Formats: sequence, C-alpha cells, structure tokens
Amino acid sequence: MPEHAQHQVRVECQVAARHLTIVERREPWRKEPGSEWISFPIARLRYSAADKSWTLYCRDRNIRFHLYDQLASSNRVDDLLTEIDRDTTCIFWG
Repeated sequence: MPEHAQHQVRVECQVAARHLTIVERREPWRKEPGSEWISFPIARLRYSAADKSWTLYCRDRNIRFHLYDQLASSNRVDDLLTEIDRDTTCIFWG
C-alpha cells in the first residue's frame, strides 16, 4: 500500500486453524466514535496437513470462496501470495 494511503486502506491477514484469509481493510466512512474499519475478504489460502501444501481460493460476489484453478497447490505459501499480487485474471483486486 502506498504510504500516502495507509491511513485509509490496509491489507491484513486473518489467521484460522487451517486457513489464512487476506482482507482489505478500509477506514470507516463515518468518523463517529467507535466506528470500526470495514473488512472485505480478497483471497483464502487453505492448508492441507495430509500433503503439506497450500491451495488458493478466490471469492465470488456473495463472499463465498471457490478454488482458484489457475494455480496448482504449493508447499510454499509465497507462491500463492505472488499469484494474488500479480492478479493476472483481475479476480482478487478487480
């Protein structure tokens, strides 16, 4: 995120037992006390202990996750993060 926008938009990771969810967080549109940042999921990375690999999932307009079939599972989470960053299909960042 460019430095000049970091007070308005952040990219964060939510951690669960078997998956990571990459989320975009935006500052509240109303500046009322107690207003919280808005979270919007971008991608999910699921871990399989059986084959020790990570698989990438994209979300649909209803915020349901589906297998991203443009990339094979990998034992390196960096491979999935690189694919999200490149976003050649424009499915993650639009």
